[in-house]
Amino acid sequence: MIIDNTVLEKLEKLSMLKIEDEKKEELANQLTEILAYVENLSELDTDELDSSFSTLSGGTPMREDNAHRNIEISKSLFSHTPHAENDFFIVPKIIE
Repeated sequence: MIIDNTVLEKLEKLSMLKIEDEKKEELANQLTEILAYVENLSELDTDELDSSFSTLSGGTPMREDNAHRNIEISKSLFSHTPHAENDFFIVPKIIE
């Protein structure tokens, strides 16, 4: 798949990011290269692999799930978004 200006504009709108005009061509080329790499992965034969396949013996190591609240991180994140309210991101509706 080749990323053209139409697709790039749609991605820009959905992500609510502003892409500078002079960087659009470079970004489109980079995204096209990434998609080409991902398409290579579809050529791999995974029919014989178990869905729980892991390269780690004993599976994925677990860790304690402890919640941490750092107000400064939240403030930093929300300072970079064009639309936020009550510590939530406001995004365009994409599902009808």
